[in-house]
Amino acid sequence: MTVRKAEVGTRLLHDNLSVAAARIEANERVAEERWTALDYRLGRIEGMLEQLEKRVWLGVYGVAAFLLTQMAEAVIHVATR
Repeated sequence: MTVRKAEVGTRLLHDNLSVAAARIEANERVAEERWTALDYRLGRIEGMLEQLEKRVWLGVYGVAAFLLTQMAEAVIHVATR
């Protein structure tokens, strides 16, 4: 009987350790998936920011070109008088 009690206690101890190890492993997998998802989202955000930056620069160059055209037109108009 004493031997059986020792085996039962040992079995329960090993079961508890294996459950704890399984929980830790599951938490690590979940954390890794979350990091992967976060990395994916950050990559998409960076791509969208690059597109936005290109559009902003295109707008800046467009405004600069418009102003230079207006200045050139004014100079030509004054020169022909």
